[in-house]
Amino acid sequence: MNYSSLQLIIFFGLVVFGTVITRTLPFLLIPDRKEIPKFLKYLANVLPFTMIGMLVIYCLKNISFTDTNHALPEIISIAAIILLHLWKSNTLLSIGVGTLLYMFLVQYVFV
Repeated sequence: MNYSSLQLIIFFGLVVFGTVITRTLPFLLIPDRKEIPKFLKYLANVLPFTMIGMLVIYCLKNISFTDTNHALPEIISIAAIILLHLWKSNTLLSIGVGTLLYMFLVQYVFV
C-alpha cells in the first residue's frame, strides 16, 4: 500500500509526539525535589523481570514436542544462557552467546 506524503508526515509526527511525551512526562510529573511514590518504585523493581518472563514465554510458545528434534535447540540454548550467566554474571554476554548458539544450532546442526 502506498501512502501519501501527508499521511507519512502525520504518522511520523504522531510517533515523535508519543516518544517525546513518554520521555518527558515522568520529569514533568515528578520533579527532582519530590519523593517518588512507592508504587512507582515497586513497578521499577518488578517490571523488568516481568517483561523478561513474558519474552521468554513468548519465544517458547511455539515449541513442538512432537517434532523430530523435540525443542532441543531451545533447551540447549537456554541451558547455555543459564550456565553462562551463573558463571560470568554478564547479561549481555549470556544473551549474545545464547542467541549465537541457538542460531548455529537451528541453521547447521538441527537442519
